[in-house]
Amino acid sequence: MRMEQYPLPIGSANCQYSLTSFHYGQTGAKKVYLQASLHADELPGMLVLHHLRPMLEQAEAEGRLQCEIVVVPVANPIGLGQTFMHDQMGRFDFASGANFNRSFPDLSELLITLLVDSLSDNAQHNMRLIRAGMRQLLDAVECRTPLDGMRIALMRMAHDADIVLDLHCDCEAVLHIYASLDHVAEAELLGRHLGARVILIADAIGGGCFDEMLFKPWLRLREHFGAEFPVPQSCFASTVELRGEQDVSHQLASADALGIYRYLCSSGMIADGTADAALATLAAVCAPTPLTGSVTAYAPESGVMSYVARPGDALQFGDVICDIVDPLTGRTHTVTSPIDGVMYSRVIFRYATRGMGLAKIAGKLGQRSEGSLLGP
Repeated sequence: MRMEQYPLPIGSANCQYSLTSFHYGQTGAKKVYLQASLHADELPGMLVLHHLRPMLEQAEAEGRLQCEIVVVPVANPIGLGQTFMHDQMGRFDFASGANFNRSFPDLSELLITLLVDSLSDNAQHNMRLIRAGMRQLLDAVECRTPLDGMRIALMRMAHDADIVLDLHCDCEAVLHIYASLDHVAEAELLGRHLGARVILIADAIGGGCFDEMLFKPWLRLREHFGAEFPVPQSCFASTVELRGEQDVSHQLASADALGIYRYLCSSGMIADGTADAALATLAAVCAPTPLTGSVTAYAPESGVMSYVARPGDALQFGDVICDIVDPLTGRTHTVTSPIDGVMYSRVIFRYATRGMGLAKIAGKLGQRSEGSLLGP
């Protein structure tokens, strides 16, 4: 194992952040990239990677790694240092107001222009050219702020990976996964090992989130060049939501770390025959559903909330999610599910303002087609 550090641009005198990565195995073969807490107040992933690293160290010492595995336990040192009136706030950058997991650069169209005269009928040759082109474009980006530098540094570490897992969490939630339409089978395999209750699939998410900006160029290049130049499915990039903000414990983290380890074994990245035996005992908890089928239930009025439905509940249209009680008039508004589906997350607050999103339900049928499919 080796450790590397990536200093970020200095935003103010005598104040500099850096990213730290841990590298297992040998470069030049397959590659896996794992990061945690890009939204810096989403902490379950940090503890999961803490439990995973000794497993990787042992596999490396025994010569069982079939790839390079890069681990970034703290993907957002900027947000990790943001505290306001005793509350840690790591989703948005205080300096710019930007969501830390939005506005990553989309290299798709630039790659088309850069590679149009270089691609061939050899898929592996094209894969190497595309990855080299991505690195060339990332190296050319001017980083004006620490946030710019952090985004580019993360993409430089991940752009040439075969597997990318971006570990997040929701407010109060069951474990769920986001993945691209190109990698449904991979997402199902990961979901079986982790016991995911919901797997959300999309070919376009919107907003420039980290995982999409890694898998989108491959989709766009394949769409543009078609059969003329074969473009392989070379990057499975997935966001893994490790339940809710408060689900941080050694018990959960060690189980999730083992699930990720066994997934990497099943994917051929680590030689360990026990993973397949373990997989044989695991039934798929859910079938993938379209991200466009995820619908939010909103508060019709303000008031104190009392939840009836819990994360993971299978709801029918009209089932009660919560009651909202006006503390002055005593009037109660009942919020019901707008669709059939699994309620996979709900807000952590217990006071609703009018129009607030309260819960997300994963339906089987697409409901939305425009704009970003994720929240702010």
